[in-house]
Amino acid sequence: MTPSHQGTNPHANQPTSFIALGKGLWRNRQLIVQMTKREVVGRYKGSALGLAWSFFNPVFMLVVYTFVFSEVFKSRWGGSGGDDSKTQFALVLFVGLIVLSLFSEVINRAPGLILGNVNYVKKVVFPIEILPVIAMGATLFHSLISLGVLLAAFTLFNGYLHWTVVFTPFVFLPLIIITLGLSWMLASLGVFLRDVGQTITVITTLLMFLSPVFYPLSAVPERFRPVIMANPLTFIIEQAREVLIWGHLPDWMGLGIYTFAATIVAWAGYVWFQKTRKGFADVL
Repeated sequence: MTPSHQGTNPHANQPTSFIALGKGLWRNRQLIVQMTKREVVGRYKGSALGLAWSFFNPVFMLVVYTFVFSEVFKSRWGGSGGDDSKTQFALVLFVGLIVLSLFSEVINRAPGLILGNVNYVKKVVFPIEILPVIAMGATLFHSLISLGVLLAAFTLFNGYLHWTVVFTPFVFLPLIIITLGLSWMLASLGVFLRDVGQTITVITTLLMFLSPVFYPLSAVPERFRPVIMANPLTFIIEQAREVLIWGHLPDWMGLGIYTFAATIVAWAGYVWFQKTRKGFADVL
């Protein structure tokens, strides 16, 4: 597989336009797919079950959550969601965890992407801007498996599936876009500031508790609600539950605004990455 010829001189100026980004991703699409597959398979290399772990892990998680929250804590989600069955808390919780995992896994890895692939920067003609895209692709694969487990469990517990699940890609798309933008920015910062990796882990942990993963938004006191709503995960988690659990249509206006803002963040992150990459080889 032959990567793009661009970037032969690591100190050369790189294109930063949105069109250049689109063309670059399309030109290197086969390389992205190949390396994403390698990363997914490589995660389970040497294990007896291999890729099957990507299915058993979310199944095991869902079984544990269902038992702990429905049998031990006897938790109920409550609010205006509608059905509040015995297993509903675990399903609602699992939706939040899928969204959280998609974001946090990519973001936590981002500061080490360039540091872990120094040979691509120094020795090989390689489009290093696709490294965050590859990380996103591998994480998306596992998120899709978890989503499949969620839908299967929902059908098993309730005997039906809401038709609104068809809108799930539209809910996750803006999250994917903004996560890529932040990943480009953090991948660059991680080269120059080695403490970024540790800081981001703390921040993503903080975001986990400041988003409605383990509790409904209605349970948050009114005076603290703006803080929770400022979390970029909150809106996506709420919309994912609307289409997957409650069977409601998504907030199209909100998704449109979020997607617009996410696109700006993604472009800013890409521009930052392209402007600063000329210094990677010197620092590494």
